[in-house]
Amino acid sequence: MSTPNRRVSALKTARDRALVADALAVRARAYAPYSRFQVGAALRTASGAVFTGCNVENASFGLTICAERAAVTAAVAAGECRFEALAIATGAAPPAGPCGACRQVLAEFAPDLPILLVNDRGAVERVRLAKLLPRQFSSPRALRRR
Repeated sequence: MSTPNRRVSALKTARDRALVADALAVRARAYAPYSRFQVGAALRTASGAVFTGCNVENASFGLTICAERAAVTAAVAAGECRFEALAIATGAAPPAGPCGACRQVLAEFAPDLPILLVNDRGAVERVRLAKLLPRQFSSPRALRRR
C-alpha cells in the first residue's frame, strides 16, 4: 500500500528515520555526471545491519550501477541475504521508485519488501515491492531460499 504526501518527520520509528537519513547521506556521494540524477539507498537486513549504495554512472550507460543494486551487493558480500526495509532517496517530486531491474533484483531476496521513497525536501511515500512489481519472476531455487 502506498502512502503519498507524508513527511519524513512523521515516520513512526527511529529505525525508519535513521534508514532515511542514511539514504539521504549516501545520495550526496552519487556519481551522476550524465543524468545529474543522484540516488542513495539504505537497506536494512533482518540482523539490523544497514548497507548503503549510490548510483555510479558510466559513459557507456548500460554499465551504470543503480544505488539499490549497490546496496544489495554490499549486503550479500557481507553474508546478509534477508532484507527488512529499504529507503531510496532522490531529488524527484514526488519521490522516485526503483527501476525495473532493481525491482527484480530486490524481489530475489524479499518479494514484499517495505520501501520508503524519499526526496531531499522531506517528502516520503511508503510502498511495498509486491505492489511495484506484481507477478514477479522467481526461479524454484530462489523460492526455496525464502
